[in-house]
Amino acid sequence: MQHIKYMTSYLNNENIARSKDGVEYHPLIPFLPENAKVLFLGSFPPQRKRWCMDFYYPNFINDHWRIEGQIFFGDKNHFVDLKNKRFKIDEIVAFCQEKGLAFFDTSTAIRRLQGNASDKFLEVVEPTDIRALISQLPHLRAIVTTGEKATETICTYFGIHEIPKVNTSVSVSSIIHHPSSISLWRLPSSSRAYPLSFDKKVEAYRQMFKQFIF
Repeated sequence: MQHIKYMTSYLNNENIARSKDGVEYHPLIPFLPENAKVLFLGSFPPQRKRWCMDFYYPNFINDHWRIEGQIFFGDKNHFVDLKNKRFKIDEIVAFCQEKGLAFFDTSTAIRRLQGNASDKFLEVVEPTDIRALISQLPHLRAIVTTGEKATETICTYFGIHEIPKVNTSVSVSSIIHHPSSISLWRLPSSSRAYPLSFDKKVEAYRQMFKQFIF
C-alpha cells in the first residue's frame, strides 16, 4: 500500500462549537478522496459518547468496518483493535484513500428528538448540499445509502419520487451533471439493530463493491 498523508482526526471543530439549543451541526469534515468511485451517505453520526474514533461509523458496535474487513481481507476484525475496543483509524483512512471510498451524511444539521442515534428520531434541520460534494469527486460512480432516513433525505433532495428498496439501485445520471454515469444504491444498514444477518449484509455490500471497486 502506498504511503499517504492523512489526519488521525476529521473533527469539524467549528461545527461542534456552534451546535446549541438542541441543533447539532455535523461534527466531521467530509472525507472526499479525489479518486473516489463510491460515496457513502448516512443520516448523521451518533452522539460523541458512542464514538471510538474520530471518523465515519465510529460506534464500536456498528458493523460497517467489520463488513469491509470481511469483504476485502476475509477477516471481519481486520480494522478492529479488539484489545482496546476501537477501530484502527489510520488503517481505515489509508484503505479508503487507496480504494476510493468517500464518506459524509445526508444531513448537515439535525435535532435529536430522543437521546439516541435512531433514524426515526432525527429531525433534519439542514440537508447536505450533495451536489457540492459530488462536484469534488470527478470519478464518482455510485452514491450509497444504508438507512431509511438517509435514503428518504437524498430522494427528497434530488426529487426522486420512488424510494429505492434495500439491495436495489436507480440511476441518477439524468439529475446530476457529471462526467460519469452515477447510480444511487440502497444497502442494508450496518447497525446491529437492522434485522439481517452479518453474512447477508456482507454479501449485499460485496455485490455493490464488485461493480465499482474490485
